[in-house]
Amino acid sequence: MTVYLNDHLAGATAGARLAERLAGHHGASPDAAAALTSLAAEVRDDRARLRRLMGELGVPVHRSMVFAAKVGERLGRLKPNGRLVRTSEARNVIELEAMLLGVQGKAALWRALAALPAIAENGAAAELRMLLTRAERQADVLERLRAAAATRALTDTQS
Repeated sequence: MTVYLNDHLAGATAGARLAERLAGHHGASPDAAAALTSLAAEVRDDRARLRRLMGELGVPVHRSMVFAAKVGERLGRLKPNGRLVRTSEARNVIELEAMLLGVQGKAALWRALAALPAIAENGAAAELRMLLTRAERQADVLERLRAAAATRALTDTQS
């Protein structure tokens, strides 16, 4: 369980940073920016809840994995996109797809944790149901944004 939860914590760390960056530079529309800003706040909250659950389950945080996730997320920004200053639409699609995959993984985490007897014993089942519902809604939002960005990218010969 230690490795599994720390892997998800590392993913949540990278996901929170990616969500914040997406919210800051996704200029497709004010609605998209607002949705991503809200999503970034929820992802930070989800990460904090995961850390708390890890503590309740007696699972230690491996700080080296969290640090590696931060470094990996930053290195992921270095991919050239053919533009010097701004983000390309193709880059938005890739980042939205990465975020969507992360949120789908997070939903799988909440499902796995909900099946543990220790969760029922500490009363976290209701919280996990709420987190799962939120992850499913986040995935729906990300898929809508990803589909729109993909359409723009695939019709833009510069992307």
